[in-house]
Amino acid sequence: MDKARQRHRLVGPPGLWQMKRLFQIEFLRGRNLAPADHLLDLGCGTLRGGIPLIDYLDAGGYVGIDVREEVIVEARAELELHGLGDKRATLLATDGLAALALGRSFDVVWAFSVLIHMDDAHLEEALEFTARHLAPAGVLYANVNVGERAPGGWQGFPVMWRPLAAYADAARRAGLEVEDLGALGGLGHDSGVAAQDAQRMLVFRHAG
Repeated sequence: MDKARQRHRLVGPPGLWQMKRLFQIEFLRGRNLAPADHLLDLGCGTLRGGIPLIDYLDAGGYVGIDVREEVIVEARAELELHGLGDKRATLLATDGLAALALGRSFDVVWAFSVLIHMDDAHLEEALEFTARHLAPAGVLYANVNVGERAPGGWQGFPVMWRPLAAYADAARRAGLEVEDLGALGGLGHDSGVAAQDAQRMLVFRHAG
């Protein structure tokens, strides 16, 4: 296995890499992401979705953060591989969001396959972090597993299912409101994996 495929395995099955990469940029452009927007990729991984976003956005418009230092190292390698250094993307490893202050606000916060790997405490932390960094008219998009079942596991992270009401309650505590945009499968996510395509895409905004 070459280094690129090893890198791809850090964020999911390599066979779905390209489909999920294309879904992310197409979904966000379909929701009016503009090149001049500032986007925070929460849980950016190895830039599976980040590469086309960095290419599309104006220089300096992309910030990616992840909790795994080794993943950020690989993300920088992916960025170099694609020759996008002139886009001045910021890639940061952080061990927590509670005390993290980026000193800027974002039009879009993107959390693809991220909230599903957060327990309740980390979910609250992520939504509070988002509320601090979201521009007044900004939005957070995040896909989630909806339902009630015991947590699973993936690469040391939990795999969580929650009722939609749990996200609404957590959003309210962070000063946000949430809307369900529908199942991923109906939004262009065609993985052939029923459980993934059935995930719901949520959008969070400042309340009121």
